[in-house]
Amino acid sequence: MDVFEEVRAHGILPVVEIDHVDSAAPLAEALLAGGLPCAEITMRTEAALPAIGVIADRYPELLLGAGTVMNPVQAGAAVEAGCRFVVCPGFDIGVVDWCVERQIPIVPGVSTPTEINMALAQGLDVVKFFPAEASGGRRWIAAIAPAYPDVRFVPTGGIGPDNLADYLRMPTVLACGGSWLVSSQLIADRDFRRITDLTIAATAVVRDARAG
Repeated sequence: MDVFEEVRAHGILPVVEIDHVDSAAPLAEALLAGGLPCAEITMRTEAALPAIGVIADRYPELLLGAGTVMNPVQAGAAVEAGCRFVVCPGFDIGVVDWCVERQIPIVPGVSTPTEINMALAQGLDVVKFFPAEASGGRRWIAAIAPAYPDVRFVPTGGIGPDNLADYLRMPTVLACGGSWLVSSQLIADRDFRRITDLTIAATAVVRDARAG
């Protein structure tokens, strides 16, 4: 199974911001205990790269990506640390080219048809719709998807337990990104049991939405 099929199978991509590397292992364990073996670690903190290294080394069964990647140097460091895919908030041609040349799965951010066209021109068919709710949400996807029948979206931004199922029922949505499962506050409080509970609830929503 390739990376994007794994992401689709999970239905949710937890977007994680880690401030302290000692949170990496218990966070990975909390997600695995909740039945969600995947995570996107954002490159927003100094702890991100060492946290990626810890998770990749100790929990190889967890599909690990790097998020908020802003340049090829960050992409290279993340992949070297153990990430299997790269996510950008916008469409950065330097990052996209770097990943395409090395056959690293890349999910660039888009919120316009022009950016989707740019992704297609690079041979990509999976894009991050960001910020989803602020950019029109499900109505935007429903309006634009007929023009791009081969594109799959990973909406991220403003998605939570109240609207997750509605997004997942859309046939062009590959999975949803979200931080409500792994909020910075929960991680700071080391409330990993709560993260597991939220993950269990979210994976149940995925199952119900996909079954319907």
